[in-house]
Amino acid sequence: MAKLVVHQDKIDDVQKLISICPFGAMVEHNGKVEVTAACRMCRLCVKKGPKGAMEYVEDEPVPQVDKSAWRGIAVYVDHVEGNIHPVTFELLGKARELADKIHHPVYALFLGNEIEERAGELLHYGADKVFVCDKEELQDFSIETYTTAFEQFIHDVKPTAILVGATPVGRQLAPRVAARFRTGLTADCTILDMHENTDLVQIRPAFGGNIMAEILTPNSRPQLATVRYKVMDAPERSKEAKGEIVPFDVPTEKLGRRVTVIGMKKKPKEKSIEMADVLVVAGRGVKKKEDLSLLRELADALGGELACTRPLVEAGWLDAKHQIGLSGRTVRPKLIITCGVSGAIQFVAGMNHSDTIFAINTDPKASIFKAANYAVIGDLYEIVPQLLAGIRAGKGKRG
Repeated sequence: MAKLVVHQDKIDDVQKLISICPFGAMVEHNGKVEVTAACRMCRLCVKKGPKGAMEYVEDEPVPQVDKSAWRGIAVYVDHVEGNIHPVTFELLGKARELADKIHHPVYALFLGNEIEERAGELLHYGADKVFVCDKEELQDFSIETYTTAFEQFIHDVKPTAILVGATPVGRQLAPRVAARFRTGLTADCTILDMHENTDLVQIRPAFGGNIMAEILTPNSRPQLATVRYKVMDAPERSKEAKGEIVPFDVPTEKLGRRVTVIGMKKKPKEKSIEMADVLVVAGRGVKKKEDLSLLRELADALGGELACTRPLVEAGWLDAKHQIGLSGRTVRPKLIITCGVSGAIQFVAGMNHSDTIFAINTDPKASIFKAANYAVIGDLYEIVPQLLAGIRAGKGKRG
């Protein structure tokens, strides 16, 4: 960063110099002038202070990367035992969109063991080349071996940008890879775009969701970003497989690991709000924990699941796996009914791609109404029972 250098020997009147700063960023300490963190670099002290007393020093020029040496948008293929995670297809769709803007190819990086047969599926979703490293040493995910293989891919192929799913694996892998190349990584992006000069525009909520930060890493390559499942749109699967499978090898001696996997135990399958077609969401407007039964009843009547906002998880009313938002789950149901939800940006970012948003809130100025397809201004304790009655009446007529 640029800085101010104080030349104490050229200051005749300390207090007079200090009084020049409109931000109170200069203080006297042991008879010397010091610049504090309140400085805004307005340089008024340089212009109006004693000649030569204050010097503005620019940053040293940042080394410029040769952007022409980096080409292509790469997507890391997230999978479990060869079963490709659907976030990969979503990212391939976005990669295709970004690549077309700068006339670059789309790559997919597939690491694992006995996965070659599955790689062809990626050619139906826009990948021009699928780089497959199929080795026994990559049978089970290990952060050491996978990072090494990923690093080798980047050195060999030099993609300008890399998209990684924000899955348990992706959240471990992307930071390790970024650190090895001393490059930037933006986590949980909600919007991605591409400049003509191949700078990746990475947008995500920041400062508690109070702003949308637009992040660029113009002086380093590759550029890395992670994206949650169901944030992007997956492309339609093409009937014809276009592109090619490229075998990719990493020397076995480089794939050593200090941790040995001695066994795998699969978690039992459970219902997830991420897969539900219908969600009923409880917000701050729910007065007490016992009242959740009313919303659960509505969810059951619609064949859906009960979800919530962060305050209810913090209060211990529901488990964290029911939370929607940046610090919870990202969902994309066909119908979502929010009950007493204000609509903070952190929450909206986790559900605004839902097909239909039906919002209930007593506050006509609630932010949730900006995202809603249908807005009902009223008390959830009055409206939800009416919805239940209507649903039951409809079922009764069909029965």
